[in-house]
Amino acid sequence: MAPFAALRQAWRRRHWRPDEAALAAYAGLRPFTVVTGGSQGIGFALARRFGRAGHDLLLVARRAQPLEDAASRIRAEAHVDVATLAIDVSAADAIPAVEAALAARGAYADVLINSAGIGFAGHFGEQSPEALLQLVDVNVRALTALTRHFLAGMRVRGRGGILNLASLGAYVPGPNQAAYYASKAYVLSLSEAVAAETAGEGVRICALAPGPVDTGFHARMGAENAIYRTIVPPSSPAWVAQAGYIGFVLGWRVTIPGLINPFLALALRVMPHRLLIPIVAILLQPRGQRSADA
Repeated sequence: MAPFAALRQAWRRRHWRPDEAALAAYAGLRPFTVVTGGSQGIGFALARRFGRAGHDLLLVARRAQPLEDAASRIRAEAHVDVATLAIDVSAADAIPAVEAALAARGAYADVLINSAGIGFAGHFGEQSPEALLQLVDVNVRALTALTRHFLAGMRVRGRGGILNLASLGAYVPGPNQAAYYASKAYVLSLSEAVAAETAGEGVRICALAPGPVDTGFHARMGAENAIYRTIVPPSSPAWVAQAGYIGFVLGWRVTIPGLINPFLALALRVMPHRLLIPIVAILLQPRGQRSADA
């Protein structure tokens, strides 16, 4: 396995050329995995899975106590260093705060997992402009800023990677969850494009696109009683995290967990939107409208 791993790493770094002066900035620092939305749901499950693989972690989320609870659980089961940072990833000082938290540990971001996200169910025209802009700030702007910022160091080091949480919904417009589905389409498109741009530089750029997951997210966004929640069985966060971890290690640009979901993604790609979108609109029809955040 070792020779194969060495050959695979050499292939991944085929276009990478070390810059000794730039690399000197990371001498003596430890690699950490930064997980946004790491206190609950898929983010927490991914943090646990990477922790079990020996990754030291920085968990980032808005609420301090859930973060500490999550960190304590991971420390107990994985015996790795787990730091926490309570901050909104869309805040203007989020990236400096993450860098400061890493510096306090003598660390750098070797892997970035963008799992923080917001969802809304209901008609687009009935949602407040402020709420929609908050969704775009978290799901699109913050993810883009974090990806761009930490990608620079990864390219210098010729190692590491970024795992962005997309969704099976990224493959189709989603009436009754319009902004959320559109934001996930952006995440998927960005991830695949940047993966192509950085091919051969030693950096993995991956998108994880699960279907419904049993996290409580749908209930908080007001979609728990939508029709699709009764006909599409949800995956467990642990199963999705396991699939995401394997896809990341193997360098897959997109991981779609499950046996059926990859075929659903293909069908969503090829089915004419004139036929598909009315069906999706029915499946996503909610009872009421609320918001969710991860």
